[in-house]
Amino acid sequence: MGSNSNEEADHVVTIWEVNKSRLSSMHQKLSEPPTILSLAAGRSSCSIFRVPESLIEINGRSYQPHIVSIGPYHHGQRRLQMIQQYKWRYLGLLLSRTKTPTLEDYLKAIEPLESRARECYSEIIPFGKDEFVEMMVLDGCFIIELFRKVGKLVTPEPDDPLFTMAWVSAFFLRDLLCLENQIPFFILERLFELTETSDEGEDRRSLSSLALEFFNMSLQRPDEQIEKHKNLVGKHLLDLLRSSFIPGDQLYESGTDNSPSHIIHCVTKLRSAGIKFKSTKAESFLLVKFRRGVIEMPTVTIDDFMVSFFLNSVAYEQCHKNCPKHITTYATFLDCLLNTSKDVEILCERNIIENYFGTDAEVARFVNKIGKDVTFDINYCYLSKLFSEVHAYYKNDLHVQCASLRYTYFDTPWSFISAMAAFVLLLLTLAQTFFTIYAYLYPR
Repeated sequence: MGSNSNEEADHVVTIWEVNKSRLSSMHQKLSEPPTILSLAAGRSSCSIFRVPESLIEINGRSYQPHIVSIGPYHHGQRRLQMIQQYKWRYLGLLLSRTKTPTLEDYLKAIEPLESRARECYSEIIPFGKDEFVEMMVLDGCFIIELFRKVGKLVTPEPDDPLFTMAWVSAFFLRDLLCLENQIPFFILERLFELTETSDEGEDRRSLSSLALEFFNMSLQRPDEQIEKHKNLVGKHLLDLLRSSFIPGDQLYESGTDNSPSHIIHCVTKLRSAGIKFKSTKAESFLLVKFRRGVIEMPTVTIDDFMVSFFLNSVAYEQCHKNCPKHITTYATFLDCLLNTSKDVEILCERNIIENYFGTDAEVARFVNKIGKDVTFDINYCYLSKLFSEVHAYYKNDLHVQCASLRYTYFDTPWSFISAMAAFVLLLLTLAQTFFTIYAYLYPR
């Protein structure tokens, strides 16, 4: 007993002391705002985002510029220095042509917009005021000068390699659509106002018109469609082009009051239920309709440009707070329809898909990737009614049986001839049986 009492008396209790430098570091982190995903990223004013890593893992470098950096995210990268040097040349040509305003005037005009422009980016931009304003002016004037030259408001230099080398324009078209490669549209508008000259005369066009004409080098839409959107305004160039495809009466998505919508099946399975596919003419590929067992789809071109447009538009719609998800909905719709190369082949035969991308299997793989890991509410999208109606039609057993009969006996000329021959043979057999029985019952 005495021994145990001595051991208890000798027991020492050690009190852990908090590391003061660690505590100070924690307090500092508590006061620091997030920088990689800033607080502004959740506001409707924020419109230029880093693409989520989950989408990059699926689609690789499709979201990165190849030859030109616009804005801060890819600024200064060594692989993009070739066009960076031409930005200064284009700015010099602009200043020498217009005389006024001066370079100082451009910088002073953009400086009041600096804070508003910074809030458009989902990251805290680590550039100082001078560097940020310089970047906005340089990148914005380059884009505007490029648009004016493509729109033939300004004559390019005879040996300008940006116009004489065919491969450059293809990459410009795609790079200016990259979500991470944007500057705010209001910056472009302010610079555009400053750079307008009286020389343009009657050929004066809006910034939106010039931008859409530039992208029309790939899209080849009718001039009247471009004219229709001359006063359209976007958050940036990607949003401008994306918005030009959304019909005016569908700017806001609507849901369905019916039972919950369902994801629909692929083309092959829908055809087995008697659903047909028909190509239609429309101003936008988004105008898909379902009437009396027929899915009517405007022609959509699948090429390198449209692949970039789809991927970056879906990424934008996944990030922006108040952005209607029309492109995401359409991409998901295609993902449902196109599971295999056979599905793509069927839509190509009906002039619904124009494939300049690769094999039918490659198109199917791309469409399946674009619809992967994206979020949208099927009950609250512009195609929610179509999803419900197609699903209901597919589940109707009568449609399935009629379609099975049609595809079994009338799908090809030879099957139709075989079916008719069998039908005629059946009639002859019935006639022979009838006359045999008749002769037996009523002998002469």
